[in-house]
Amino acid sequence: MNSTLHVHMKNKAASASYVTNRRAGPLSAIRVKPAAGNPRRGWLSAGTLTIPVALGRGGILANKREGDGGTPRGSFSPKRLWWRGDRHSRPRTFLPARIITGEDAWCEDPKDRHYNRGIRLGAGQGGDRLKRADHLYDFIVEIDHNTRPRIAGRGSAVFLHLARDNFGPTAGCVSMTKSAMLQLLRRLGPETKIIIG
Repeated sequence: MNSTLHVHMKNKAASASYVTNRRAGPLSAIRVKPAAGNPRRGWLSAGTLTIPVALGRGGILANKREGDGGTPRGSFSPKRLWWRGDRHSRPRTFLPARIITGEDAWCEDPKDRHYNRGIRLGAGQGGDRLKRADHLYDFIVEIDHNTRPRIAGRGSAVFLHLARDNFGPTAGCVSMTKSAMLQLLRRLGPETKIIIG
């Protein structure tokens, strides 16, 4: 099956042609590089697919800290896909997958023992809920940034997720269009390396 992806980054159109092979296994690696002249934008290369992405407002940083807005430099692995089952059917992927519920949240408090982990919150409890009114978290790829060991203040909730309509910067994640995310998910597995920088 041949398909062509057309996306817009600022006023310049970018296109990537690729071939989807139903028998193809997960990719060994994908790479995220900053765009020339704009550290808040970048390019993700996955096999023959190259797509524009939004990066953190602080660009790619080697020494990521909580709240700095930077996307961490390094090599990471995807842990699982979280998705909004009330909005989308389960996408094809080699990753373990979990539906996002109204109780799912992420702990971003460096003083909390659950820092940089998925947590469940009851009604009325505050926190960074994964079930959002917008569509940014309709698909989230959790990566293993700052997980083993988890170090307080070294950053949390670094995901691959959907981009804002204007490709505005993230708080430290890598974001993309929904069509690009669905294409990428088909080739992501737990052993795929995500190389940022």
